[in-house]
Amino acid sequence: MLLAAQLPARAAELVMLEQPGCSWCKRWNEEIGTAYPNTEEGKLAPLRRVDITEGWPADLGQVRRERLTPTFILVEDGEEVARLRGYPGAHFFWPVLNDMLSKLSSTSIN
Repeated sequence: MLLAAQLPARAAELVMLEQPGCSWCKRWNEEIGTAYPNTEEGKLAPLRRVDITEGWPADLGQVRRERLTPTFILVEDGEEVARLRGYPGAHFFWPVLNDMLSKLSSTSIN
């Protein structure tokens, strides 16, 4: 079985940088994480989790590493499009994510 961090990048994906013990990652998982794959946003940019305490995925070589978790990096064709550092709550996350997604070259959210 391949780990998500070893999978090649898709056309667009939302890379979530996380680490064990991250309380804000836990909060994101509880408030957003379970629903995200079922949303329009999640279908447009599927979530890919990267544990920053493990090796950096080779296919993200063009993406700058980060030490703050959670960090959300919108990647399109292996290149960084936008980045959100931290998680201040659902009320802030969704509008910022939609702004990030609007920067994709190939698709947009309705």
